[in-house]
Amino acid sequence: MIKIKGYLKKFWYLILACICLLFVQAQTELTLPDYMSDIVSVGIQAGGFSSPISDVLTEETYQHLLLFVDQKDQKTVKNDYKKINKVDQEMLDTFPKAKGKTVYQLKDLSSDEESKLENILMKPMLLITSLDSMDTSSKEYQEKFGQLPPNMTVYDAISFMDESQKAKMFEDIDKKMDTMGESTLKIAAGNGVKAEYKKLGADIDKVQTDYILKTGLKMLGIALIGTLAAISVAFFATKVGAGVARALRKDVFEKVESFSNEEFNHFSTASLITRTTNDITQVQNVTMMLLRIVCFAPIIGIGALIKVLTDSPSMAWIIAVVILVIFGVMAVAFAVVMPKFKIIQNLIDRLNLTMRENLSGMLVIRAFGNEKHSEDRFDKANKDVTNLNLFVNRSMASIMPIMMFIFNVVTLVIVYYGSKQIDLGNLAIGQMMAFMQYAMQIIMSFLMIAMIAIMLPRASVAANRVYEIIETKPTIQDPTNPIALDECKKGLVEFNHVSFAYPGANEPVLKDIDFVAKPGQTTAFIGSTGSGKSTLINLVPRFYEVSKGSIKVSGVDVRDMTQHELRNHIGLVPQKGNLFSGTIRSNLKYGAPEATDEELEEVIRIAQAKEFIDQKEERLDTEISQGGTNVSGGQKQRLAIARAIAKNPDIYIFDDSFSALDFKTDAKLRQELNQLVKKTQSTVLLVGQRIASIMEADQIIVLDEGQIVGKGTHDELMKSCQVYQEIAYSQLSKEELSHE
Repeated sequence: MIKIKGYLKKFWYLILACICLLFVQAQTELTLPDYMSDIVSVGIQAGGFSSPISDVLTEETYQHLLLFVDQKDQKTVKNDYKKINKVDQEMLDTFPKAKGKTVYQLKDLSSDEESKLENILMKPMLLITSLDSMDTSSKEYQEKFGQLPPNMTVYDAISFMDESQKAKMFEDIDKKMDTMGESTLKIAAGNGVKAEYKKLGADIDKVQTDYILKTGLKMLGIALIGTLAAISVAFFATKVGAGVARALRKDVFEKVESFSNEEFNHFSTASLITRTTNDITQVQNVTMMLLRIVCFAPIIGIGALIKVLTDSPSMAWIIAVVILVIFGVMAVAFAVVMPKFKIIQNLIDRLNLTMRENLSGMLVIRAFGNEKHSEDRFDKANKDVTNLNLFVNRSMASIMPIMMFIFNVVTLVIVYYGSKQIDLGNLAIGQMMAFMQYAMQIIMSFLMIAMIAIMLPRASVAANRVYEIIETKPTIQDPTNPIALDECKKGLVEFNHVSFAYPGANEPVLKDIDFVAKPGQTTAFIGSTGSGKSTLINLVPRFYEVSKGSIKVSGVDVRDMTQHELRNHIGLVPQKGNLFSGTIRSNLKYGAPEATDEELEEVIRIAQAKEFIDQKEERLDTEISQGGTNVSGGQKQRLAIARAIAKNPDIYIFDDSFSALDFKTDAKLRQELNQLVKKTQSTVLLVGQRIASIMEADQIIVLDEGQIVGKGTHDELMKSCQVYQEIAYSQLSKEELSHE
């Protein structure tokens, strides 16, 4: 996957946007458990009072608080509260029982000042709450304060004590408070503020409802931001993945277009299709997952871990154990699944190959009655892919239930251990619930990373297969400094002692081929099957590279000009005329997009295609199916010939292109073609199997086992070349040859 980094660079701005949005999404998800904890701990348990600081204090409570703070802290409390002798209407609306009373109102404080005051008032507010809730007739009360005189309160008694007496009296209370966690202290102190509000006649239920509603709305807002960030990340990640896949397909297609026949022999058509579709799709999917999960999972996992260590360090060991178990599960999954991915891609290649062979050879299969054999062959390839995919998918699918089982066990451990911490006062219920959510986030983040780690090897295999094509260096390369064609030798084809051997072959297919094909003339090639006729003419457009010697076109070695420039001067009609889906017009204009309808009409007349085209209702606009399956073999061949003529090239190459034509049509076509060649001074290279098709050629070259065994006109070869004579007499009688 590292190899696609060059394609990712093009989308750096989208990737940067994804990373920024992932941080936003992660932050929202990490914030929500805290708000949920606040709703439970503060909103429900503390009635909406989260701090020991009360906005308004009665004269009585204010004086009681001063009893439990030292001289230095008393100064801070006095500075932070202002005395109000007459309460205004706005305050009365909230605190109706404050009417006619002296109260102390909290000033506007900075966050630092508020935090300092909170630390000062935490224990005093708890002490007041404890003392006010104690039964004066209880044994505990009597042991601590004894029998107080009439009209004397416990606070009056405490006011007469010095600091050491106060410390000794509240030693037990201080010990209990020291064992309480900060969150528990805040809840308890919040209850003291709640009692003060109740004393002043405030609507306690409304305060609680408002707090829960306000916190809930904040959660909704944060969740909405997280949702929008997640949607945006998905959009950008999809755009990057699709863009990378598009660029890969484009590069693969362009590279395949530059392949010579040697590379096509190395990569099968089925494999090229699989690599262009299935493999690139694998890369696309993993690219999207990398942006959406691989960047997100560490952020959320590390963030949740920090939250756990900060808020609930006593329970962090649970997370450590869970992570070790997850790694163990994923290690087993990796060892089982990873080796199968490369096998899957190879099996898909085989499945595509089998399907393609069955479809392209359907007529042969039916003719030999081998449908059952083809079905069995495809069924085997299909079952191999299915069984291996089932094994991999079942292995992958089992991971999620295992992870959910682990999480449920972790939940039980958290509840069991957390309840003990709550009982000790070290943990609030809301904190325990938040811890469970953070644990889930940590587990899911490691699970996401593990899932990507499993997907990466398959995508890596797919990426390597794609890059194998992109990095393949074609054996036929364009020259760095191409040479322009010699206009004085336009259309001249020269073979100078050419030899050729297929890659890996021990013996050459062609040996010492030497001839000249002149403009305005037809040079024909004939020989037995396997003599090298088609191989010879495939060397002219440079589909293969010569092993020895040289081929010159228009006075320039074909290796000294670009392939596009060379083929731009050649009109090729292969053995199997291939038509493209579209119309007759689009096929004829394939090599001559600027051709007019008048020129096309002349072309189809020369190619003897006018008769059957005129019978079509839409004529040139008649639809052609893929591969030309809706026209006959002879019609397809004539359209292929017409397509080459429409290009008006300097060189025509006909590779046994008249084999599907009857003798009458063949003769007419050759007659028209000869007139065209004389008129345009084009060079014709013609491979033929029938003597009748090549008898009138200006030059006939006879091949046998890759060597030229005869060269000349028909009459000259009938006198001098035994191989030619054998071919001629095998097709025509002496009388027919004499008549011809």
